[in-house]
Amino acid sequence: MEIKRVIGNIEGVVVGDHFASRREVMGAKLHQTNQKGISWLKDVRDGLPVADAIVLNGGYVDDDDHWLAMKYTGASEGKDRDSDTGRLLRSQSWTLVDNAALKRSYERKYPIRVLRGYEGDERYSPPKGYRFDGLFEITAIRTSVSSWPAPDGSEIEICQFDLERLPDVQQALTPLEQRVAEIIDEEQYAQDVEERYPQARTVSLKRLMRSVATSQRVKNLYDGECQLCGLRLLGPDGKAHSQGAHVRPLGDPHHGPDVEPNILCVCPNCHVRLDVGAVVIDEDWSIVVRAVMLGAPTLPKLVTKGWHRVHPDYVRYHREWWENRGNLGKAP
Repeated sequence: MEIKRVIGNIEGVVVGDHFASRREVMGAKLHQTNQKGISWLKDVRDGLPVADAIVLNGGYVDDDDHWLAMKYTGASEGKDRDSDTGRLLRSQSWTLVDNAALKRSYERKYPIRVLRGYEGDERYSPPKGYRFDGLFEITAIRTSVSSWPAPDGSEIEICQFDLERLPDVQQALTPLEQRVAEIIDEEQYAQDVEERYPQARTVSLKRLMRSVATSQRVKNLYDGECQLCGLRLLGPDGKAHSQGAHVRPLGDPHHGPDVEPNILCVCPNCHVRLDVGAVVIDEDWSIVVRAVMLGAPTLPKLVTKGWHRVHPDYVRYHREWWENRGNLGKAP
């Protein structure tokens, strides 16, 4: 069944879903075009173009990605960019339909779907293809001066947008979360009837946004083999059982991103060891044991393979977080 392009979440697409190409992104009705960064459609209210999605893929030097918030540079016509370097030759215009559509979505407070591509900030980008990272709101727009001047040295003005990720409760539910929400609603409804309360109660599903698909891609790459100790745990069904561990944890107070460069494939034991600081990873990727677990040696260095590259910012955060909490349990 064809999915109609709409503003906001797309049915059947959840945060963390990965797409091998822009054509797959288009096929899922997440974005309008195969090349442009800004996607737009005509608003049913008045037929004017409004933006529904953007791709963050390293297209402009002034883009500034911080996972939950970003500065995004508007679009330019092809003739306004150097075909070899992508550098702007002249200022951007708010009358260009892409920029006007994104500006109109800001004015109408429409959410924007954000996709990150493999050429974006290496801290947050997928190693290949494109990943849907949820709904964002445009919080501010402005005309700014690009950090790169024109070839003749004159200033280049750009259309710049600030975006912030919407709360988790406004992001698309996974099938499991959807069923849990339905069960909660059913139980609450039964309770309301039993207690004879005619008014509906507000029921919320507390969520910590976590992409099963992103973690699974990392685990599949290692076929369940732990990157810290080398253990490959097999169940009675012969399948490998491993866990996806975030080096910089999600949620308060860490606010780590749920992206491939922040995820390790580990066994359950090493997951606990990582979470409690019993092991940390040094700058040279060696594994430092801070609390010995008998019968469970670690590897000398973190194992990586294929496209998976753990970003040093996350291992540095994890290491400093635990080192700043003293030497309790540190191996002699």
